[in-house]
Amino acid sequence: MLKLSLPLRLQLSLVIVIGAALLKYEAWYWLAAYASIALIWTVLLRAPLPQLTGLLGTELIFLSCVALPLGWERASFLLVRSLVCLLTMNSFLLTLPPHSFGIALKALPVPSGLKQSLLLSGQYLEILLAEVQRMQRAAQLRGLSGPAGWLRYASAAMIGSLYLRSLERAERVYAAMVVRGYTGELPVDSKLTTKERMILFAACAIAASLTIASHICR
Repeated sequence: MLKLSLPLRLQLSLVIVIGAALLKYEAWYWLAAYASIALIWTVLLRAPLPQLTGLLGTELIFLSCVALPLGWERASFLLVRSLVCLLTMNSFLLTLPPHSFGIALKALPVPSGLKQSLLLSGQYLEILLAEVQRMQRAAQLRGLSGPAGWLRYASAAMIGSLYLRSLERAERVYAAMVVRGYTGELPVDSKLTTKERMILFAACAIAASLTIASHICR
């Protein structure tokens, strides 16, 4: 795994996502550059491919339902750009050590309320992934092995059950955090070193150059 601090890994991931999200519509060449950066970032982080591809597939199904009514040309660009953003952030989230999302959030210059929301979202994602793995094991025990069997098992009712179960677990986790003294403040202190700030500045400069070039060049 890449030897970078958690706050720096989060900020680099956000630089890639924000830069790709601000690209000009139909700037395919610049989007291809961001896609290459996202793939390199995934390789450097050594994200687990089975979990990553499964998570991306589920997310793209929901995004397709939203984007396809906009027309094929516009939807194709939006889906590819969304794929780049999801690939970057999912690679970061899947390679986080357990319960370390709060450490990564501490260095972000955002309001504490937003940090709290992001922290709880990260906890919910861990719970959701755990529930998916439980449902997959249950499907295998019932003889539904392989991708086709899992698709038959994951019907609309199962997806609804998945979110209900994960929400219930999320409520229990939050209640346990409150009992242990959680008040919305993150009790960690993590600052970037001078070298890490230089790396972040270089990444911001590259992302800004690509995004601005997509709006200037035709």
